[in-house]
Amino acid sequence: MSAISQHTDLEHLRAALDASCVVGTWMWDHVRGVVTYDEGAALLLTGDPELADCEICGPIALKAIHPEDMTWLMEHMLQAVQVGGLVLSEYRVFKNDGTVRWLLSRGRTYHNAAGQPARSHGILIDITEMRDGGECYILGNPPKSEKTLEHAADLGIALKQSLPVDAPPELHQAANLMLMSLGHAIAQTIKA
Repeated sequence: MSAISQHTDLEHLRAALDASCVVGTWMWDHVRGVVTYDEGAALLLTGDPELADCEICGPIALKAIHPEDMTWLMEHMLQAVQVGGLVLSEYRVFKNDGTVRWLLSRGRTYHNAAGQPARSHGILIDITEMRDGGECYILGNPPKSEKTLEHAADLGIALKQSLPVDAPPELHQAANLMLMSLGHAIAQTIKA
């Protein structure tokens, strides 16, 4: 592959990541107890892009996380690491200018042969626009009947009622957000 082709491929990858709102990558070495961020993740999670590609441990690694999200996020992360597999979490961070951004962290935890957590790798996606009601269009299957929203609301209520009290807070928040959105959508159809 030529240098020009590699450069073009890298530009296409960056454009696709930007369009997908991917703003950073992270790697957590559980054995050594350190995390490594790319520049975007370092800026968003520590407030300091100079920490990119450095091995970081301790409070500085999560310095920019909103204080109200820190406790449940740490509990969720530690539990997810023990279980292994896919790791998902939504939380807020403070940017250097004081604005709050919502991030979705998506990654995977890998265990060693003894079943102990070895490492986790993942990406950060800025979901602030989605959470703040920004423009979006979601493709899906066409509605099957006029009662599709009501059916979805019934399923949403059943989902919310089936969540255990000790389920991670982000699951309760997601269920509430979904039900509020469905209620708004149903109200719009009644007005029409």
